[in-house]
Amino acid sequence: MSGKVFIALFSGINVGGNRIVKMAELRTFFEGLGFCDVATYVQSGNVVFRADKGDAAALTKRIEAAFEAKWGFHSRIMVRDLSWFERLVRENPYPEAAADHTKLHAYALEREPTADEAARLAEKCTGPERFEIKGDVLYLSAPDGLGKSVFANLIPRVLKVPGTARNWRSVLALLEMAGRAGKSSSNSRKSL
Repeated sequence: MSGKVFIALFSGINVGGNRIVKMAELRTFFEGLGFCDVATYVQSGNVVFRADKGDAAALTKRIEAAFEAKWGFHSRIMVRDLSWFERLVRENPYPEAAADHTKLHAYALEREPTADEAARLAEKCTGPERFEIKGDVLYLSAPDGLGKSVFANLIPRVLKVPGTARNWRSVLALLEMAGRAGKSSSNSRKSL
């Protein structure tokens, strides 16, 4: 089976004991939609899968609608392909922060923020944090950790571009999983 490898990043599930979705159920749900090589990573909702057709935007709409129909609530989902994750890691502007996964986060944004939106966010960045926006990714270096960052809590309200954040450990793990899924399909085709 060929197809392209994608990663779906869910927001707002399994946070604070609310909107509980078990990862085994999420895997079954993706398989039921006809995707293969489905794997999940941690409880916050990260799914690596292979799709025969569709681009990230079309897959996002399809998965969001099916998810809401099944679970009864909306979860914003960012679907990205393997090359997007490779670029995200390659273009990290804070390599020195990458060693401590609690201090470096990447936000997958629904769209690239405008210059005005980015400028408004920059005005609020007065603490130890630093951020950089590259296309539809916001990199956040938070030296005291995300949990203690007042600025991190302001990002969604000030930027007003929907997104979902992942710590650097999750980013690297998802890239590795997606890379393995990409290799496994070519290996399985060779063994046929």
